[in-house]
Amino acid sequence: MRKLRCALALFFGTGAVLALGGCLGLALYYRNHFPVNTWINGVYCTGKTMEQVNLALSEQTEVPVVSVAGADGQLWQLDLSQAAGRADYLGALRGYLRENASLFWARNLESPKRERLEPTGYRYERALLQELFEQLEPVRQARQSKPGVTLEYTKQGYVLRDGNTDRLKPEEAFAYLENCLGAGETYVDLAAGGCYETLEDSGADLKQREIWEKLQAFFAQEIVYDMGAEHIPLTPDITSRFLVQESAGILALDGKGDLMLDGEGIRGWVEELAQAYDTAGTTLEFASTRGDVVEVEYDTYGTRLNVEAEAAYLEEALSASEEGPQPHVPAYLQEGFVRGLDDIGGTYIEVDMTMQHMYYYVDGELALDTDVVTGNTGRRMGTPEGVDFVYNKQRNRTLIGPGYATPVKYWVPVRGHVGIHDASWRSEFGGSIYQKNGSHGCINTPTEVMAQLYEMVEIGTPVILFY
Repeated sequence: MRKLRCALALFFGTGAVLALGGCLGLALYYRNHFPVNTWINGVYCTGKTMEQVNLALSEQTEVPVVSVAGADGQLWQLDLSQAAGRADYLGALRGYLRENASLFWARNLESPKRERLEPTGYRYERALLQELFEQLEPVRQARQSKPGVTLEYTKQGYVLRDGNTDRLKPEEAFAYLENCLGAGETYVDLAAGGCYETLEDSGADLKQREIWEKLQAFFAQEIVYDMGAEHIPLTPDITSRFLVQESAGILALDGKGDLMLDGEGIRGWVEELAQAYDTAGTTLEFASTRGDVVEVEYDTYGTRLNVEAEAAYLEEALSASEEGPQPHVPAYLQEGFVRGLDDIGGTYIEVDMTMQHMYYYVDGELALDTDVVTGNTGRRMGTPEGVDFVYNKQRNRTLIGPGYATPVKYWVPVRGHVGIHDASWRSEFGGSIYQKNGSHGCINTPTEVMAQLYEMVEIGTPVILFY
């Protein structure tokens, strides 16, 4: 019996030692391998090393686009995949094994354990990353930018090129980018990383900043030209042309240190404004009621800006240095019924002499239309074409010409002795009457229609006459 007890003790003792040894062996194994029933981000990890799991996780993780923020808040994108970038989970995996492997491996026997881990960093080819980094706009600007403060004249007007303030340090910026990627960060704030420096201004730099301040006060005047349908603010790109330059881009100052106005530059801009808005002496492309587009020369009607008066106004207004919007209606040598690029507008009289028909539009709506009889083309008295206007209105006028004196009730002259009037002696209008029995050049109109037109039409209304 004694021998049996000894044998049993030896047996169980040996079993216990073997079991303990097995447990210790598994514990040692699972210090570097993932325990059974372990899933991370959908990857089966049981028995795999950290390097194996890291590779599997990296392969299924999309490589991010890194956002790089400058000191001014602008963002630039850096595609890490172009630098052979890949996610690195080793830090997170190491922490997971420390908490769940070794002596804790058996906890997963009852049910699978599924975890979600985030990358703790990103790996990449350093040379490729450096190449991408150098292509970023703030880096390229920093490489090209020279220290100092200068004024530069551009299409947008004068701009201040400040090479001293918030000057990016590319080497420090690249090192900070690498630190962020190593820590798993995909938003890189260069200002927060201390990647900028500010250099001390020289005397010349301070002078440029002083001139820049004067420019800001000059630009703040905000004069607005009221051209009718259009308003033109005198923005810095325009008013920059009004200043005298000592040389290319270098502004001249007077004896008091103030900016000097360039009279030729001011006049040049006013001439461009006149060229854009003047219609007198030009050709109108007119969409006729009959459906086609006809070209009609501006005759007595049209717009013509007073260039001399406007150049003088601008010099005085700019010298006054007044701030705030100042809507200004320009001076005209000749002003249309409507101001703006379209000086015909929606209210006008249209006389189609081919169709022998007259239309009167008010605000774009047809108010009156009628057959008419125009000048006798058979006797070379055809009504002349042109863009003219109603320059007067008279009742009970006697029209006098070579061999005739004709009383009319309604007289609306539009061009010299050519006008629109009633013709009570006619019983018919329209058709081809004008070719043999037309007027002396006027537009003969039925009396009842003429009475309506006379009451409705205003002096100054455009009149377009064409064949």
